[in-house]
Amino acid sequence: MFKRNTTPTETQQPVQAVERITSVLGSGVIWHGSINGSGGVRIEGAFEGEIALRGMLVIGETGRVTCQNVRANTVIVAGAVRGNITTQKLEIRGSGRVWGDVVTTAFVTEEGAFLRGQIRMEETVELDLEPAPETTPSEAAQAESIASTPMVIPEQMSEGTTRKLIRKKKEG
Repeated sequence: MFKRNTTPTETQQPVQAVERITSVLGSGVIWHGSINGSGGVRIEGAFEGEIALRGMLVIGETGRVTCQNVRANTVIVAGAVRGNITTQKLEIRGSGRVWGDVVTTAFVTEEGAFLRGQIRMEETVELDLEPAPETTPSEAAQAESIASTPMVIPEQMSEGTTRKLIRKKKEG
């Protein structure tokens, strides 16, 4: 009667890695320019320019972003965004404000969130981000240089042992 079903009814899906924030634009910072690359970015200050990010973008409660088109895998808005957003997943928190059109595959919102624009839900969203390089040429050259440098390991000395260094005088 209360027997458990021993056959699995659903297939196990692999656990996805949690995206992490690797860079923060602080609340007192005003930045004009572009954010490109991969990783997680949190904006608490003011940003104006271009954002094309392979990863997560979080606009904190004090964050203000003005951008023609924000492109990132995941966008979480708790502050204000003026511009269009193209993302795989958009979350607008209760304190979040968005002025612009949205193209996404998943949309989450909390009570109190604001959106002035259109939402277009798609099965897949193409972000048109540049491929993430494994390493830059200078990083690759530096790694190769380090790998080819012989390592010198000093002799092990027992505790309490002292060595006297003898210097030869230059003849001359």
